[in-house]
Amino acid sequence: MKHFRYSLLAIACATTYLPATIYAAETAEASAIERITVYGRQNQVVMNSGLATKSDMSLMETPAAVVIVDEELIQAQGVDNLQDLVRNISGVTQAGNNYGIGDNLVIRGLGANYTYDGMYGGAGLGNTFNPTRSLTNVESVEVLKGPATGLYGMGSAGGVINLIEKKPQFESLNEFTAEVGQWNTYSLSVDSTAGITDNLAYRVVAKTARSDGYRDIGTDRDEIYTSLKYVMSDTQDLMLSASYIKDAIAVDSIGHPIRIFNAESVGGKGAGEVSWEDLINDPNNAGLQLTDEQRQQLANSLSSSDGKTPYAFGHAGIISPMAKDNEGEELRFKLTHNIYFNDNLFLNQQLQYRNYTSGFARQTGAYNYVYWDRRGKINEDPRAPLVEDGVLYPFAARRQEYRKVEADEKSWQYFADLRYDFQIGEIDNELLVNANFEDRDIAFKQYSIYDADKVIKNKAGEVVYQGSLPYIYDIRNPNWAAGSFEDHDPLMTSNYNKKVSAWGVGLQHVGYLGYGFTTRIGVAFNEIKQSYQHLGVDPRYSASKAEPREEADTTDNGVTYNLGVTYMPTDDLSLFVNHSKGRTAYSILGGIEGTGDDRADSESVSDDIGIRYKAFEDQMLASLVFFKSARTNLEYGNPDYEEGVSAPGTVKSFYNGKEETTGVELDLNAHINEQWMVNLNGVYQDARDKKDPNRSSYDTRQKGVPYVTASAWVTYGADWFSLASPLNISLGAKFVDDRSTNSSSFGIPDGYVPSYTVLDSAISYDVEHWKLQLNVNNLFNEEYYSKAMFLGGMPGEERNAKLSLTYRL
Repeated sequence: MKHFRYSLLAIACATTYLPATIYAAETAEASAIERITVYGRQNQVVMNSGLATKSDMSLMETPAAVVIVDEELIQAQGVDNLQDLVRNISGVTQAGNNYGIGDNLVIRGLGANYTYDGMYGGAGLGNTFNPTRSLTNVESVEVLKGPATGLYGMGSAGGVINLIEKKPQFESLNEFTAEVGQWNTYSLSVDSTAGITDNLAYRVVAKTARSDGYRDIGTDRDEIYTSLKYVMSDTQDLMLSASYIKDAIAVDSIGHPIRIFNAESVGGKGAGEVSWEDLINDPNNAGLQLTDEQRQQLANSLSSSDGKTPYAFGHAGIISPMAKDNEGEELRFKLTHNIYFNDNLFLNQQLQYRNYTSGFARQTGAYNYVYWDRRGKINEDPRAPLVEDGVLYPFAARRQEYRKVEADEKSWQYFADLRYDFQIGEIDNELLVNANFEDRDIAFKQYSIYDADKVIKNKAGEVVYQGSLPYIYDIRNPNWAAGSFEDHDPLMTSNYNKKVSAWGVGLQHVGYLGYGFTTRIGVAFNEIKQSYQHLGVDPRYSASKAEPREEADTTDNGVTYNLGVTYMPTDDLSLFVNHSKGRTAYSILGGIEGTGDDRADSESVSDDIGIRYKAFEDQMLASLVFFKSARTNLEYGNPDYEEGVSAPGTVKSFYNGKEETTGVELDLNAHINEQWMVNLNGVYQDARDKKDPNRSSYDTRQKGVPYVTASAWVTYGADWFSLASPLNISLGAKFVDDRSTNSSSFGIPDGYVPSYTVLDSAISYDVEHWKLQLNVNNLFNEEYYSKAMFLGGMPGEERNAKLSLTYRL
């Protein structure tokens, strides 16, 4: 049945190509003149929105929050992955519970969609499996903030990060680049494009890269991108592209942990203020009973940062030899078709198949408990300092867990965008009719191993499983378990197939009304269906889930919309307002349970008020946007519900929770003259977790999302030493505010990762066929944490340098 459905899709696509092909064959004046559309053009400096809104509006006219990072800035900074690029985009930050796997970015504290030229490029997928996207084949990046209202199909609440890929060119260009850097870093790449005939052009981009990485967080990546573009006439073209990426990236899920010291348990005293007499034993003998000498030893181990910020121990980390790199393999095929039926009627179609497989093993738990009065019990095992044979180990890690994941995601996606430009009186109009279909199949398995703190009993109270991993006696110098992951009696803890399919139709109207007004109105109907097939887990882990269960399904559907208007009192100043509502999947990887009744639809809403200003003969564009974005209708449990006990009619879950972010964003891009290029951005945002009013985390800061981030990058072209071309000198600064890691359930409600400021630099010389560039990052060797992990922070890279040499012919 699945193959039949795909066959119908293929037939539907073919039928759209057929009349276009006949039309081209009948065109008497066929030629190789190429039309440039928003689906294929490279963005001009900061002035065009391109694919972000699928309109020919300039950014000054666009009533939406859009940020563009162009190729020149990407090259100046020497960045080669999406993680390093986000410094240039206001409001895009690391996700809070970042387990060191893939990109895991958020926009305005909410989930992000990743696309290549508007087509699916892998979801965030929580903390489970997720690719790390490189910029090898990317010439610019566009970010549309807030719901995309049908333009991109199934979407995340925060917005879309759209990577614009390199396209075949008829003008010949061959570029070879070699890079070397610290930590045994090197890469070789080639970018070749040319016309094969007057109507056919190719492009091949390939790269191989290796690095031991800072703190041995290594990267091993091979990738190749190929594309053919056939210009059938001056009104029609086809492009077929294929991409293959294979990488292996080391995973650090913990970084440097925060030691679990709870100040509330000692009358509010910080770890630097308590004495050993304050660390009393549980008066009811419910928890670990320490001797006076052990209490003194525990107190002596404390530092003032314990319970608040990560415990820094240099280049070391809690990354076991049993951990296995995230080995990802991605294959993408895409067919793109553009046709101008006449000067006013244009059709774009894209059909894509994507397969991504991933496998890794990582350590998820290594908790250093120091002192905690949890629910009236002080240092209750296993949430207590480790004592073995009368010996206290104050820096021991307890409740260890390792997880091994095997995942496979296959997806089909089809988009058709038909745009008609017309005029009514003196008003220019764009009418976009779009349709989309997407189908994802995910097969997922997870295995876990534990230390002795993990004890599982059956209903009779008999122990059916106990972990065999040795305790880590000192997180600063771990003693690792011998053997492999499989030697420690793994339990299968997840085993399911998840299917998500979505379709939608939409209508977008852009009106250039005159008197400085531009409007954008979009309406779409979307439907998202999810099915979950539980295939059974290890009965020792869960007897109730040991056997496969019947497939469970849910459907979300309804109307989404976008309403925006821009007013330009002058050519250099514009003001806009925008309100949009989108539709998101509940959880791409989450299970589905219940009686079969559909849940309340998960939605996202966004409100924006913005101002844009341009200057220097359109070589500078600045924007200031005030926003409020939210993901709504989120599920949380009813505390009064107990299966088999609650009265009939007692609901299991409520669906009025939400995540909400308010703030203001600043973005400025400028090529002031031939010598100066400037990029500035910053955001103040308050991202709140308002999901579950029954939890202590209700209406608290979203983990890992800073209040303030800011970045600057300035390039000066120096005409020194009578050189044949300018010497480009760049200096950049990045500030990230503190990020919350609060967790009342783990005894550190005041935990956070400190703020930091890092300075980077670059110098490059480009003459004739050669370009030489040196990037030096973290100039002053600042010690900082680049990411907020689950209960800790990821140490940022120390001072490092990278040298690249490019030859063009």
